[in-house]
Amino acid sequence: MKIVIPEVMDVAAVDSLRQKFDVLYDQALVERRPQMLGALQDATGIIVKERTQVDRDLLAHAKQLRVVGRLGVGLDNIDLPACRERDIAVFPATGANATSVAEYVICASLMLLRPGAYGSTDRVASGRWPQKEVRGGRELDRKTMGVIGLGAIGQAVARLARGLGMRVIAWAPTKAPEVFSGLGVERVEMDRLLAEADIVTLHIPLTDKTRGFISKERIAAMRQGAVLINTARGGIVDDAALVDALKAGRLGGAAIDVFDAEPLPGDSVFAGGAPNLVLTPHIAGGTVESTERRGSVVAQKVSDYLAQIR
Repeated sequence: MKIVIPEVMDVAAVDSLRQKFDVLYDQALVERRPQMLGALQDATGIIVKERTQVDRDLLAHAKQLRVVGRLGVGLDNIDLPACRERDIAVFPATGANATSVAEYVICASLMLLRPGAYGSTDRVASGRWPQKEVRGGRELDRKTMGVIGLGAIGQAVARLARGLGMRVIAWAPTKAPEVFSGLGVERVEMDRLLAEADIVTLHIPLTDKTRGFISKERIAAMRQGAVLINTARGGIVDDAALVDALKAGRLGGAAIDVFDAEPLPGDSVFAGGAPNLVLTPHIAGGTVESTERRGSVVAQKVSDYLAQIR
């Protein structure tokens, strides 16, 4: 059985697969789609990150494909209905990057509540003393964290926030009451979350229903001076409305790690900048530890599944 891995994966996990399968590992293969499609003609499995589009065209070339491993939790780059039609199993690395993303959210929260405090190195080193400009930020203690979505990552954020003395409220309509009570989190409707949260953090998938979910109207409904953090998926937030709200002083800041187009085009709505805006290149879940966990989890799931169908 052959497994194609066209993006970066933990080397130890790749080696574990090589002990059982014929593995083609080329972390730049995603950039050469024709060659990737050719390599998939006799492949039984493929393991991808977010750049590889597992669409109907790819599946048409991969006629022997039985399993897709996803080194992450978002599945918007995988055509799930097409996989179901072909009886192709899909295994994400559920929970493997929860700690990494949750720590990013807390770090971003601390930075955004103290605007400029961590960006003054050059000025201080050159002899300037911008104390008046960057002092007077806010503490996390006793602030309200509004968590939208309570999957593995949302729950990890809630636990860390509670540990820092924050009140946590959450919107997750499909979660059972015991999930909220077990976390010490208050279940609220969306309107109340937006009105009360000092920090709003997103942990929902990108679907037809969630595209544009944080709309201009919902941004306007957020608490004055609140900050928004998106580590979920680009497309969930109306980025233009977000930039307008930052420039108008309605929001106190934003940290965005995910974008509808990655990398961003040079003329994106973020190109002109905005007050207290932090942009990162889709790395919230990309720590050394989470990379190892994702590789290990997906390698084991793919290996176990293929062993069953030999």
